[in-house]
Order: sequence, then C-alpha cells, then structure tokens
Amino acid sequence: MFYTNLIESNQIIYKTEELLSTSSNRFKITVQVANRAKRRKYEDIDIVDDPRIKPIIRAILEMADEITQPEIISD
Repeated sequence: MFYTNLIESNQIIYKTEELLSTSSNRFKITVQVANRAKRRKYEDIDIVDDPRIKPIIRAILEMADEITQPEIISD
C-alpha cells in the first residue's frame, strides 16, 4: 500500500493510538515499528517514494492497516 498523498497529522495520531491500543505491550510494538521503519529505509533505497512521508510514519500507517484490516495480508 502506498501513501502518495500527504497524510494529515491527526490521522497519524489516530493510527498510532489505534496501533498502540491493539497491542498488549506498548514497548514491543514501538520496537517493531522502529525496526520496520529502519528496515524499509535501507531496503527501499532503489524505490522512489514520496520523500515527504518519513519511514517511521509509513511504518505506523502500514502496521495499523495490517492489524485492523487483516485481509491486506492475504497469503
């Protein structure tokens, strides 16, 4: 899922709270988000994404969508 439009700050806050509320361990989910952002930063060097969306914000939005919409991760 690509977030080509600029995301409003209230939407980022809402998604972050949604992600944290679904997790039983806030520290663990925070570390997972950070690791995903770090991994994507270095894996996606060749892919030209919207530079206005930081890797951490992209990771939060993706993980929140994956948790709330499990059909996104279809095998």
